[in-house]
Amino acid sequence: MKQLKDRNLTQGSILSSLINLSVPIILANALQSMYQLIDTFWLGRLGVNAVAAVSLSFPILFLILSLGAGLTLAGSVIVAQAKGAGNQKNVNYSSSQTVFVIFFLSILLSFITFHASEPLMKLVGAGPEILGDSVTYFKYSSFGFVFLFMFFVFQSLMRGIGNVWLPMYIVLGTVLLNLVLDPLFIFGYGSFEGMGVAGAAISSVITQGISAVIGIGMLFKGKRGIKIKFPQMKWDFKWTKQMFAIGIPSSLEQSARAGAMTMLVVLVTSFGSEVVAAYGIGVRVLSLIVIPALGFSIATTTLVGQNVGANQIKRAEKVGDLSAKIAFFGLSGIGVLLFIFAEPITAFFVPNDPQVIKESALFIKIMGPSFGLLGLQQVLNGVFNGAGFTQVSLLISIFSLWMIRFPVAFLLSNNTSLDEVGLWWSFPISNFMAAMVGFIYYKTGHWKGMLVKGRHRLGK
Repeated sequence: MKQLKDRNLTQGSILSSLINLSVPIILANALQSMYQLIDTFWLGRLGVNAVAAVSLSFPILFLILSLGAGLTLAGSVIVAQAKGAGNQKNVNYSSSQTVFVIFFLSILLSFITFHASEPLMKLVGAGPEILGDSVTYFKYSSFGFVFLFMFFVFQSLMRGIGNVWLPMYIVLGTVLLNLVLDPLFIFGYGSFEGMGVAGAAISSVITQGISAVIGIGMLFKGKRGIKIKFPQMKWDFKWTKQMFAIGIPSSLEQSARAGAMTMLVVLVTSFGSEVVAAYGIGVRVLSLIVIPALGFSIATTTLVGQNVGANQIKRAEKVGDLSAKIAFFGLSGIGVLLFIFAEPITAFFVPNDPQVIKESALFIKIMGPSFGLLGLQQVLNGVFNGAGFTQVSLLISIFSLWMIRFPVAFLLSNNTSLDEVGLWWSFPISNFMAAMVGFIYYKTGHWKGMLVKGRHRLGK
């Protein structure tokens, strides 16, 4: 397949560009999710408590990672618009600045999270039976933040210029390696003693380190469409201000999602370890299924960004229209399949616990019908992000998660006979509200009007 770095994304078939961009992104995101799924699979063989310990760690880890992820998105948007404008010099400079800023941020976050691991796990309600394992997993995972952030930077910058296959190949290699290292470090082999929950985190850190070294090394060589340079890696406060103006709303949006997940975990823990494990399995299966929506969202961000940079606003809107249709109808179909096969899927992870299987399957069945709405919301976020309107995505997320999902989850689980099932129902309700608000704003055309007036143009 022809590499997209050799194609002009501001011309030609939108459908072809969208598919060629989204397919490798979807594959890469699916492979990255395999880290958690592989961990869950092997830890499930240790018991429900091991799965619950990692399930508690995941929302906090995601919350911390969201800051870096938002800033890498900002770098990607700036690079995409510079690429669309034909400004290779700015592509390279913006990439160098992104690597520089994210590197120092990742070191700071790694230090803070390592020393705050136990209070954070207690904050989300880790009981005595899982506190030790959850803290251990979290501490080891914090070591990998620098590696994880650096690969995120490489991946985002490559996506910004349309080179999406290379990151996918690297992710594939590291996931295959993790598939081997996970059981080795968890259970041991021969004279090599297994480390249980800690082993799962250590194996992930090793593979993340390898991917980061490969990715950043390629950026320095400059043979893949971007060349970063040490002389350009110094504080440029004007550029950093622009990056933060775009990235902070995106970071806050992802933080809002992670924060809502964390608060839901606090509610879930009040129902016991079995419900916590069911929630953890359901969320991981859900994260794998919604990856197509995220893939189309990221592809949409790149396409919209490059077309905005080329001042082709109408074409950018056509990208959004087509991507929204594909995500809505495609994920609605996947939701139906997931509804049908919910129990066999959950049984794959915890084969010997009927109660956990039952709870996880019910969670997935309740979520399934709203997957098309979730896809619509994610794609529209991709449009807004590509155009530089990351504030819109932030406001929609705050509305759906903090004004709808969490209050509904709290009220239904604590004030009705639904109990923990009330938590599950909060997902489709909030997905519906978020999709409707995003769609209405998109159709008003306000974001197009701002672009036509010359605002939100980046990469100049």
